[in-house]
Amino acid sequence: MSFNQHKLSTLKTAFAFLIALACGTTTALAKVKLPAIITDGMVLQQKSNVTLWGWASPGEKLSISASWMKGGVNAIADAKGEWKVKLKTIAAGGPYTITFKGNNSIVINNVLLGEVWFCSGQSNMKFTMGKGTANWQNGVNNMEEEIAKADYPKIRQFTAKEVISDTLSKDTEGHWMDCTPQNAAQFSAVAYYYAREIYKKTGFPVGLICSYWGGTPAESWTSRNALLANDDLKQIVTRYEDGLQHFDELTQKYKAAYNQWQQDTAVAKKQHVKLPAKPAAPIGMHSNVAPYKLYNGMIAPIEAYTVKGVIWYQGESNATRAYQYRKLFPAMIKSWREERHDTNLPFYFVQVSPHYTENGVIRESQLIAWQSLPHTGMVVTTDNGDSTNIHPRNKELVGSRLALWAFKNEYGFKDVVPSGPLYKSMKAEGNSIRLNFDYTDGGLKAKDGDLKEFTIAGDDHVFHTAQARIEGNSVVVSSPLVAKPVAVRFAYRAIPLPNFYNGAGLPATPFRTDNWPVETQNVN
Repeated sequence: MSFNQHKLSTLKTAFAFLIALACGTTTALAKVKLPAIITDGMVLQQKSNVTLWGWASPGEKLSISASWMKGGVNAIADAKGEWKVKLKTIAAGGPYTITFKGNNSIVINNVLLGEVWFCSGQSNMKFTMGKGTANWQNGVNNMEEEIAKADYPKIRQFTAKEVISDTLSKDTEGHWMDCTPQNAAQFSAVAYYYAREIYKKTGFPVGLICSYWGGTPAESWTSRNALLANDDLKQIVTRYEDGLQHFDELTQKYKAAYNQWQQDTAVAKKQHVKLPAKPAAPIGMHSNVAPYKLYNGMIAPIEAYTVKGVIWYQGESNATRAYQYRKLFPAMIKSWREERHDTNLPFYFVQVSPHYTENGVIRESQLIAWQSLPHTGMVVTTDNGDSTNIHPRNKELVGSRLALWAFKNEYGFKDVVPSGPLYKSMKAEGNSIRLNFDYTDGGLKAKDGDLKEFTIAGDDHVFHTAQARIEGNSVVVSSPLVAKPVAVRFAYRAIPLPNFYNGAGLPATPFRTDNWPVETQNVN
């Protein structure tokens, strides 16, 4: 073979290789692909039009059918190779199969129809039934016994991988897992107890979609657009993004401030005086406390999945900016609803428990969210705290109280009482103040003696420990140190120990009747 012939042969071979490679690439792109959450063992929301989505070759035609329905639905992948359809589901049941056909076929097996709840927040939602890798994940009360009897294969959990992302992610990693004694240790404890209550009372399968990360603030779970659209919150984004431009400089300043803090703390401890505030480290690009990064990586990829509602346990990481949370938390809830195109999406959450790092203001901000937004509900946990452990192990109490809201509002159990006494109004009566309450079902009760945690103040804004007595559905508060009272507070501190309940056995919500300046009010 001549040199020229050899060269021509080589070029033909290379050309053929490129053609084959291109064809192979086209074939790869043409394959129907599904997100991680749409897979074997999943639970879909019953009696609904659920969203299913995925990828294929641009312009590729697909058919989607389910074993519970006649016929199916069709889809065409758009120019980006993305497709989305609505599939009508029937009443709870299964297992079923779903078949996706394009240039290839995918069959999803063991699909249940039931109730799907999205479970999110920080470490108290992440806290598992069994011991975890972190030392604070020490398992629930009576851990071995609780795990051994957690045999509910129709309760299933999908846990999204912890991901920080600068941009909106298209997919996540994770798999559906049945609740059995072999798997239960890995389940979110709050989510498990919540699901167990719903399953036992309704008989419906329950799907739990869990997306959480310990030690994270609410702004991390809120979209960038939602933060920027709010005049009170956009500074969170601009401060963070400006900080990235000067990260090295800010890091050096932080190190100097931290060294000084260590020295000042040592001196304060020797002198038995108040410890100085610890300086905050600058937030880097790959930090899980950065605004909107967890929304991008852990909410956006699965927010299209149709759910019944949301349960949420977070707030501890926003306590140093607790007053701001009264705007941030409702903004996050509204944005999640808007992004899911469901303004009535049920959203039930847990008020932070007593702990030395918390304060009355963060609980008040959570209370404001409940009172200001429809289709929300709040669980009070003032009787489930630990002054030094921010992760109380009694997650059964939390999950079962969250379920009360679902029973009342979503499942038609009208006789269920979901909340303890909620402050409604006040009236000055000479040297005392009469307080009126909602959720007084079964009457107002004081456990273990006289009512505790009530304080009262006059025009001087100085609060004194008060005497409080129950009169019907009211509480009358007074103090010999306050002749003309104008304001009352209840359990409004970091570690309250109240004993005020209604007849349904649920604790009263901490509150204040005044609108005077409070701590963190100027911290943004």
